Amino acid sequence: MRVLFADTFYFLGLLNHLDQFAEEIRAFNKLFRGRIVTTDWVLMEVADAFASSQIRARIQEYISYLRTLPNWNIIEADRELFDHALKLYNQRPDKDWSLTDCTSFIVMRERGITDALTGDKHFEQAGFIPLFR
Repeated sequence: MRVLFADTFYFLGLLNHLDQFAEEIRAFNKLFRGRIVTTDWVLMEVADAFASSQIRARIQEYISYLRTLPNWNIIEADRELFDHALKLYNQRPDKDWSLTDCTSFIVMRERGITDALTGDKHFEQAGFIPLFR
């Protein structure tokens, strides 16, 4: 079974029909039959992105819904992963990777995930394959 990592980029396109990748992401979702992994940190960025939008009130319900899906795995925020990500963040001052990106990279490496539902160049810089460009 194919396993992909869902970055904030993916959710922004999925939840905002005006996003330039909205159609491509929705078309992808209709065909994909695998497992999707993301993190609490990514979902926090998604909530932050919609803090001033009309869908703010539905974000909690959406995240709760994702948690019920059998083909989704949401990695919980914990101190060990945070500290590991902070170490990577500090080791790479040559990159403008966010701390959330670093948590994503660690989760992907630990789980052997190579492909990401993103168009973020940082994933490519870290050695992963962004599926949207």
